[in-house]
Amino acid sequence: MKLKRFYGITLATVFSMSLLAGCSGNNNNEGAAATTAPATGNSANASAEPSQEPVTLKWALWDWEATAYYKPLIDAYKAEHPNVTIEYVDLGSTDYMTMLSTQLSGGADLDVLTIKDIPGYSNLVKQNHLEPLKSFMSGNAIDPSVYGGTVEQIEVNDEVYALPFRSDFWILYYNKDLFDKAGVEYPSNDMTFEQYDELARKMTSGSGSEKVYGAHYHTWRSAVQLFGILDGKNTVVDGNYDFLKPTYERILKEQEDGIVMDYATLKTSSTHYSGVFYNNSVATMNMGSWFIATQIEKVKSGESQSANWGIAKYPHPDGVEAGTTLGTITSLAVNQKSKHKEAALDFMKFVTGEEGAKVIASTGTIPAIKNDEVINSITSIEGFPTDENSKAALTTVKTYLEMPMHEKSADIEVILNEAHDNIMTKNASIDEGLDDMNARVQQLLNN
Repeated sequence: MKLKRFYGITLATVFSMSLLAGCSGNNNNEGAAATTAPATGNSANASAEPSQEPVTLKWALWDWEATAYYKPLIDAYKAEHPNVTIEYVDLGSTDYMTMLSTQLSGGADLDVLTIKDIPGYSNLVKQNHLEPLKSFMSGNAIDPSVYGGTVEQIEVNDEVYALPFRSDFWILYYNKDLFDKAGVEYPSNDMTFEQYDELARKMTSGSGSEKVYGAHYHTWRSAVQLFGILDGKNTVVDGNYDFLKPTYERILKEQEDGIVMDYATLKTSSTHYSGVFYNNSVATMNMGSWFIATQIEKVKSGESQSANWGIAKYPHPDGVEAGTTLGTITSLAVNQKSKHKEAALDFMKFVTGEEGAKVIASTGTIPAIKNDEVINSITSIEGFPTDENSKAALTTVKTYLEMPMHEKSADIEVILNEAHDNIMTKNASIDEGLDDMNARVQQLLNN
């Protein structure tokens, strides 16, 4: 199957926690039994109002307890559609897309499907699990342009199988108290890689339990490798990764100099990025915009000691415009075998539309539809940094895909993760790791 490559905003990750997986799930509603008539034909072509008969939809998702917007979205939809009961099925964040694929292949009774990443989306399309949406979009006047070009970028053979409802992008978080204590100016919204390295070195101090690291890179390969694609010249699916050498050289030097925490230690201890930010161990941290809502909530609860914090635009290469970053989209799809397809499509339309965007923004989360009202909603939330630089950090000029659409993206991801681990733990030199990526991905692309 030929898949279009794309270079735009993408898909996202949330605060990880391990929850019970399975189709029985944890249901937030003891709903009435579904009584809608079975679907006939391709209901995605329908533009009529959904039936008012009682119906129960099952929504596959992850991390119900840790995600702020699920319940508000359900409540807002039910206020307009009291006949619809929505039960959530939490498959957990660990291997969510694999679990979802397994459930669907086994005939699980799921209606609405949350799509976490591009490789998983590609696999579900190939497995014919997702309802095609172009006819539904046309019949319901859904304008793809409101999603900033992402819908066109997830087309598969000129068809669309999901609509975005979240659009996260990478920014820089920083601890204002640590900067004030060190007498160093806060990060600006226009920093090159070299300037960021200099800043991180200035902010590194102390030792032992009192050590403050100037920067922090989580153990995801994306936290390191994706610096290399910000100039727009390369992607991580092209099969040649020599362009990543300067990025690895810079970050491994920071690790050797004690500017950032040791990767192998972080990996073996399963240290979560949130913890080191909460306990004032790091002055800056590159992370996705999804962390904004979590940080606000954890400051309120007292779990995060970094109550005086801010955000800045992502560091960028020389010659690249400030506000260039990386991102992800989280989307909704409908199970092609759903027995309540009409209702499922209507719920999807609500969540991914402007009404859903307002609800999502009210929780401090970045929706896929971004306009002035949405940005103002996020920055006016109690707990969001009040300085103008932090507000301006939410404005981007270009967002590159973390993982572009490619029919072999899931397999490429595995190779890149393995080679990244070997480089960062020094089980392989940078050159050896890059050669491994090049050889294995090229072999994969040629088969």
